[in-house]
Amino acid sequence: MEAILQSTSHGGGAALLPATLRRPRTGKKNRLLCARASVRGAGVRQLAVTIDDLRLVRDAAAVAAAPPAEGGTAAVEKLRAVAEAAADRAEMHDIIGRQRDNWNHLLLHSTNSLTLAASAMAALAPAAPATAAALTSSAGVLLATAAVTMAAANKIQPSQLAEEQRNATRLWRQLERSLRAALDPRTPAATIITDADVDAAMDRVLALDAAYPLPLLPGMLEKFPKTLEPARWWPTKRQQHLKSKPAIINGGGARRSSTGGGNGWTPELEEEMRGVVRVIRAKDEQEYVKAGNKVLAVNRVLAVAGPALAGAGAAAAAFAGVSGDSWASGAAVVCGAMAAAANTVEHGWQLGMLFELCRNVAGQYRKVQEDIEACLDEADVERRENGEVFEAKVALLLGRRASEMKQFREMASPAVEDEDIKDFAGKLF
Repeated sequence: MEAILQSTSHGGGAALLPATLRRPRTGKKNRLLCARASVRGAGVRQLAVTIDDLRLVRDAAAVAAAPPAEGGTAAVEKLRAVAEAAADRAEMHDIIGRQRDNWNHLLLHSTNSLTLAASAMAALAPAAPATAAALTSSAGVLLATAAVTMAAANKIQPSQLAEEQRNATRLWRQLERSLRAALDPRTPAATIITDADVDAAMDRVLALDAAYPLPLLPGMLEKFPKTLEPARWWPTKRQQHLKSKPAIINGGGARRSSTGGGNGWTPELEEEMRGVVRVIRAKDEQEYVKAGNKVLAVNRVLAVAGPALAGAGAAAAAFAGVSGDSWASGAAVVCGAMAAAANTVEHGWQLGMLFELCRNVAGQYRKVQEDIEACLDEADVERRENGEVFEAKVALLLGRRASEMKQFREMASPAVEDEDIKDFAGKLF
């Protein structure tokens, strides 16, 4: 880390470092005093810096120190502005993701505390006639509050919101890295930056904004859709992407292929890629769609049952306070305990996060399909990415070795039915 920080201090890169990474130029004595004061005052503090942050700092420093990229000055400046916007979006999603993860924990524990305390009060009411009215009324108020809090948490699904922001942070950082590489003229695949490259980058930014919105209300994604649809964070319409990045990273596409060879492509490799697409569509994507729909069904039932049970418990506690019947107190206790159990299963097991995870993984497999189809759609093999490199990248996305991809060649045959496909293409998810 020290080497990276020192390297960025030359050529104007020091201005790109976060404030927590800058070290003032003071004498040895002053540095010792500052270190002692920091340790005595608040203990040893850890730097909240990730590997992605250090990598982006290094890339940004290299771009700032390098000669200007080729192309129109306006296009280069626009692409640099898009890269800065992507970095800002990643930081915003990271901060909001941590906040919404805290919401999940706070709402879970506070709601359970309300329901369990109310159940305890309702249980003690018959044994203390003198204070029965106070206990039952308090239990009713707590259960009613728990019902409202539970309904609000079930509506926004904070664990699902946190997972959305975590995935969005990763994708925004990926976009920034690709743009930084395009701006670096020392990149082997660097080309002249044009307005078409800027438009393609803007399309990717707008697609990410639509897939993972920042606002909570309005604009929040539907938490209980009728069925799971794979997430889509790349442009719907196939655009001319940055020439410095391969199609497997940028995504999109249709289907068509050529029969010629060259540029690392052979008819066998094309059949292999078609087989991969078919296996992903028939097995991998459908597996996560089915799992996501099951999680959605369970989550929908618990989202209704929790507030309903808490509300029924509040009504029973209020009735017990008026009539003094022990059965009403018992009903309040049972309903409160069951409401706490439903809330724990829903938010403690983070069913919303599991649904979002299935949605994102299904979207990842959908993206791999479209990347392969887009590459095969290019009739001129010389304009494609090198076939061997493309095969290696697909294998890495699927968590396999490139040599293992040959087993999917036979899956492209029309004679093979979808029901005959037993193995999954992906091992990573």
